[in-house]
Amino acid sequence: MSAVSPENALSVNLVKAGSTKIRYPAGLVRDDGTRITVRAPWAAPHARDFGFVRFEPGDVLTEHYWRDRWYAVKEVRTGGGQLKGWYCDITRPAVLRGTELLVEDLDLDLWVSADGSSVLRLDEDEFEESGLAARDPSAAEAAVRALDELEHLARTEGLAGLVT
Repeated sequence: MSAVSPENALSVNLVKAGSTKIRYPAGLVRDDGTRITVRAPWAAPHARDFGFVRFEPGDVLTEHYWRDRWYAVKEVRTGGGQLKGWYCDITRPAVLRGTELLVEDLDLDLWVSADGSSVLRLDEDEFEESGLAARDPSAAEAAVRALDELEHLARTEGLAGLVT
């Protein structure tokens, strides 16, 4: 992993329901005007076992955010470089303000294993409970469309081509 230096340092601010869920430093890898790619170590000080994957200190995430798409795709690798898979957050389009990357999490997620054999839709219950469909129906529809699009891509072409 390339080190985060003052020249490429960003702060990723993941917001959920109007509050910061997590904020962590990341190194800017690329910004082509539409997609922003950053790299960061697993932000928690401890491991987190989701049942289908375990994120651990030392893991490295290469995160891809779009200014015009309703999702973020995070490639997850061990510290040794072995691909674990892709964790996808359904979000509003990302906003870069100075050195802060602001991302609003909309609860829906998708996990795709490294070999593509496991594609899991996650947190649909949280999405329903969030009330987004009542508060902002167009955003809720865009979120569901984004999840469907990512799942279709994962099951057909795979996600590797999306983030290269």
